Amino acid sequence: MSATATELSALREAFALALHGPRGVNPQVGAAILSPSGDVLARGWHRGAGTPHAEVDALSKLGADAARGATAVVTLEPCNHTGRTGPCAEALIDAGVARVVYAVADPGDHSSGGADRLRAAGVEVVGGVLEGDGEHLLHSWLTVQRLGRPHVTVKWAQSLDGRAAASDGTSQWITGAAARADVHLRRADADAIVAGTGTVLTDDPALTARREDGTLFDTQPRPVVVGTRAVPQEARLRQHPRPFMQDEGDDLPDLLDRLRQLGAHRVFVEGGPTLAGSFLRAGLVDELLVYVAPTLIGGDRVAVGDIGVTTIAQQRRLDISRIDRLGDDILVVATPKEG
Repeated sequence: MSATATELSALREAFALALHGPRGVNPQVGAAILSPSGDVLARGWHRGAGTPHAEVDALSKLGADAARGATAVVTLEPCNHTGRTGPCAEALIDAGVARVVYAVADPGDHSSGGADRLRAAGVEVVGGVLEGDGEHLLHSWLTVQRLGRPHVTVKWAQSLDGRAAASDGTSQWITGAAARADVHLRRADADAIVAGTGTVLTDDPALTARREDGTLFDTQPRPVVVGTRAVPQEARLRQHPRPFMQDEGDDLPDLLDRLRQLGAHRVFVEGGPTLAGSFLRAGLVDELLVYVAPTLIGGDRVAVGDIGVTTIAQQRRLDISRIDRLGDDILVVATPKEG
């Protein structure tokens, strides 16, 4: 079985609907209900914890029996558990839906199994449709569900010869304004931003997410400092709108677990070749953002420190997801290869 052109179009619309919902501990999900002839009967999305899920939100806009024989198109497999709300799979069955098309399977221990429940009730189910788009939409939530930790992005800026600073330690600025603006947008999208004490002491970063005019974005990542050295009282970090937390850095999985318990699903690691190397060495990186400037610096201030590679057979291979031009600079987005 495969999705029809009408269902593919509705699923793309459902991805856009999902973005209306808040990013948090629950996934962003969108849904559409199609008549047997392919007309959109209703649309819905999840508006946050405790509110109706996307499928139920869409069904609530229809009269009794209006969804009988219809197709539900949804970005995530309908859930199969009772929490603050009931199982979406059961709601679709009760509504008389005849077919369900979804993008990403629910990996949750308690919420998965909706597709099987639907099939057992005689509903035709097609999963894995536009799965890559769904994975992109839900990447941080899926990481938490699958790995039990936040999604970790490691960022650094470097010269063309792989240096993050000059021999005297100065590093502002290697990249241009467009690249820096891109970084701030990504900071604003993160729940926590992590920097090493070396970077804090050398660069005195604010670790805020700022617009190009210098004003703060409405949402700010929680600042986290890794290392044992004290943060000076006059450090700009102490003016951050959110109080920073400091971690000794000897147990990165524990740090990520504590951040997850604080509600962080997206962790942005920025600041320090040693810290970047530590996360890579520990296998805790889901995405790399490398901003490359067309300049040469030389010297020994490399962009990333020890990642545990001592021979070429141990090299960490990457998949290049995207390469963007930002002014004179290049952004390389990559993910570690599995296996």
